[in-house]
Amino acid sequence: MRTIDTRTDDWRAALDALRDTLGVDGDVVSEAGRAKTMELFGEPLSPRQVVDRICDDVRAGGLDAVLDYTRRLDGKDLTAETVRVSEDEFAEAEAAADPAFLDAIRRAAENVREFQAAIRHRDAPVRRDVPGGGAVHLVQRYVPMKRVGLCVPGGAAAYPSTLLMTAVPAQVAGVKEIAVSVPPTAFGGYNADLLATCKAIGVTEVFRTGGAQGVAALAYGAATADGAGVKPVDFIGGPGNLFVALAKRRAFGTVGIDSIAGPSEVIVLADETANPQFVAADLIAQAEHSPGSAVLITWHEPLLAAVREAVEQQLAQLSRADLIRPSLEAYGALLLARDETEACELTDELATEHLHIQTADPERLAERITNAGAIFLGHYTPVALGDYYAGPSHVLPTGGTARFANGLCVNDFLKRSSVIRYDEAALNAAADDVIRLAEKEALTAHAASVSIRTA
Repeated sequence: MRTIDTRTDDWRAALDALRDTLGVDGDVVSEAGRAKTMELFGEPLSPRQVVDRICDDVRAGGLDAVLDYTRRLDGKDLTAETVRVSEDEFAEAEAAADPAFLDAIRRAAENVREFQAAIRHRDAPVRRDVPGGGAVHLVQRYVPMKRVGLCVPGGAAAYPSTLLMTAVPAQVAGVKEIAVSVPPTAFGGYNADLLATCKAIGVTEVFRTGGAQGVAALAYGAATADGAGVKPVDFIGGPGNLFVALAKRRAFGTVGIDSIAGPSEVIVLADETANPQFVAADLIAQAEHSPGSAVLITWHEPLLAAVREAVEQQLAQLSRADLIRPSLEAYGALLLARDETEACELTDELATEHLHIQTADPERLAERITNAGAIFLGHYTPVALGDYYAGPSHVLPTGGTARFANGLCVNDFLKRSSVIRYDEAALNAAADDVIRLAEKEALTAHAASVSIRTA
């Protein structure tokens, strides 16, 4: 892992370089992904160019194009019938699942459901009584979207948790049709634990269409004349690699999206009370996403060496060290700030997905941080609690977008409309003001639409 010391002259350039690699305009792609690009297109296209080609092909070619990319990219020869997980496959996965695993899934789902239900927007009515009689009735109304698509990764690992963190909020919102896109891999559309989780929470529409082609299928539709395949959705949520993120950005406008989420990331903000073993474990856990960014920010200099040593000790014991180490080297950093104030400023500047504050008084420091997708307080609140169990969704803004973007929640699956009703007396009371404003803008037809009712 690189060390960045703000007391040196070149620290800003080093920090900017790290930040640039993590944005959606960066090039955070695994070596396998680069090799696949060359194999598929015969030239070293940028991720954006790859996504543009795939989306254009799917929009023009529909399901045939999706299946073609699935064969060429994923090595799976699927048909209109096998691209969708069947009811029998769901039942077989549920029957084969570890009962203890399913119990844990149900408890986690209940935690998510409880939290999402608590924060769900409710209709907000306003009544305005008009002097002399008459009333205005206003409502901010919230209704669920009809059909949404959810992306669940399945490249380096299986993620039943992501299914929970996307589908359950949509269910709490009241969405009736939920289509899930997963890669056709042993960690995705052929993963028994993932399919058993679908069965456990009532998700029945799952397509083995990962990557940019999966996003394009959800956005533009990829169905045959007899209805097989993927029907277009109104909204796409969920995480993925850079290709998924870029495809979501490309599709925005045709559909709504939650955010343009890229590689996972964490900042651990720590002081002298932090346990180096805990900090190392948290950095390693995030790097395990491969690629994943893990940054320690501290003003306590001895912590840097202690964490570096603990990282090496723990990597020696982990079976996935060959995936984790490259992430730490490419996208990790140990950053030494001059003091607590600078550490908080740099944390806010990086606007990380996950912020874990491991200090003597984490609540006090949290009040100084504006930009973070999710904040974990104290030495005994590892990010894994948020990943799997606590209740807020783990689908969060990455690449510095926490400056303006939010984590996925139930309210992303709701549409809001304003409902307005004036009675005759209320219109008469407002008429002069409305006519005057309309005429000031030279919109005489607007003014006439009021005056014709009050003449």
